[in-house]
Amino acid sequence: MKLLLTYSKRKGGEPIIARIVKETGVLITVERANIDTLAGEVLIDVPDESARMICDLIKSRGAEVRILEQGIVRDENECVDCGACISICPKDVFYMDHEWKVQLRKGRCILCGRCIVACPHRALSQSQ
Repeated sequence: MKLLLTYSKRKGGEPIIARIVKETGVLITVERANIDTLAGEVLIDVPDESARMICDLIKSRGAEVRILEQGIVRDENECVDCGACISICPKDVFYMDHEWKVQLRKGRCILCGRCIVACPHRALSQSQ
């Protein structure tokens, strides 16, 4: 399950993810991170069976966490199946099916936003 972790270093500079991995033994995959001197946003992937526990531990350390049921949302009324999203995506989220319609592979998206920018019809958006 994908979790979006946001935090402020003003609340402390503790290595949250490393400590949680060490304490629980649960392996956490960091899929994307944007961290500067004041704050950070990290997209992590954790085993589904450990997601609730990891969420609680992250929150207990002063960070915010959001469960991402899906990454990118496609508006089927706006999408013209041009495929602009396919070549730009670093995780192969998009593909053409046998009818030449753009499809999404759930669970691969890392919310980099490249597809949103590349879509000429603005048919893609980030899930809330």
